[in-house]
Amino acid sequence: MNRRSFLTTTSLAVGAAAFGLPKIASAADPLKVGFIYVGPIGDMGWSYQHDQGRLAMEKEFGDKIVTSYVESVPEGPDAERVLTQLALEGNQLIFATSFGYMDATANVAAKFPNVKFEHATGYKRADNLATYDARFYEGRAIQGTIAGRMTKTNKIGYIGSFPIPEVIQGINAAYIHAKKVNPAVEIKVVWAYSWFDPAKEADAAAALIAEGVDVLLQHTDSTAPQAKAQEAGIYTFGQASDMAAFAPKPRISSTIDNWAPYYIKRAGAMLDGSWASEATWGGIGTGMVGIGEITSEVPAEVKAEAEAMIAAIGSGEYHPFTGPLNKQDGSVWLAEGEKADDGTLAGLNFFVEGITAEMPS
Repeated sequence: MNRRSFLTTTSLAVGAAAFGLPKIASAADPLKVGFIYVGPIGDMGWSYQHDQGRLAMEKEFGDKIVTSYVESVPEGPDAERVLTQLALEGNQLIFATSFGYMDATANVAAKFPNVKFEHATGYKRADNLATYDARFYEGRAIQGTIAGRMTKTNKIGYIGSFPIPEVIQGINAAYIHAKKVNPAVEIKVVWAYSWFDPAKEADAAAALIAEGVDVLLQHTDSTAPQAKAQEAGIYTFGQASDMAAFAPKPRISSTIDNWAPYYIKRAGAMLDGSWASEATWGGIGTGMVGIGEITSEVPAEVKAEAEAMIAAIGSGEYHPFTGPLNKQDGSVWLAEGEKADDGTLAGLNFFVEGITAEMPS
């Protein structure tokens, strides 16, 4: 770099800082990558798994990248403020890792067209804004199969976070597959209206246990439901990460979100100049959704049944939403052999027939 270009770059960087513009990186600088998390990285669930992906990215690229994160950022105005600050700090690639960050991410991306943004689980895109998601419902189908076989009371419980499509997909998938193996099964749903709130999650678990459920699933991020389940001696599943250390018995298995390969791929695309806005929705087949160890609590024949379904979903041979399926009101949703398309699933806002819980407005 000659003296003129150095001075120009330095002057621009000083000016950028003075006027609230993004810092300018030179070609020799490492790629700066920022992350924003809805929970603490110690939640051992959702945010923990995203941070494991960040660490894997650092390990993969070494001094070619520098990463940073802000944890426990509420969805709403705080998210927009934090995303703006990450852009002003010179991050060239920013990952926003919760559904409720969608509008904030879209707003900030429009203000910083030279920064690349990635939003997890959302659907709004732009030239500099990509989306990525995992087919969590595939893991819920496995959980439902195991839960339907393992319940003795024929009541399984589900702690929901918010009534958004990804959560509704999971409740439906779990119930459909529990019902297939156990026609007498029913599902009880309690909403926590939070992604991470151990006290609310513990209360939700206690309420479900009081209703007689003996298998508990969750789409919330703390290990509090695991502790409640262990106290009550009922079966439970790890959520987003394995959570094995928190409820070794009578834990059954877990769904595991594996973000590392995606984060490595997208940082690599930034480094080689091939990054483009796209929508990614991976599942068991791509490795984005994993199934943790199916423990010895599960009989061998049930484990074999679950493993066969994992293989069938992973290969594309079986789709968890295959008709005949009706909506909760009894109207036809999917005819015999018909599979739900991605557009329908991305906007799913109803329960299937047989679920008696009311959909919150």
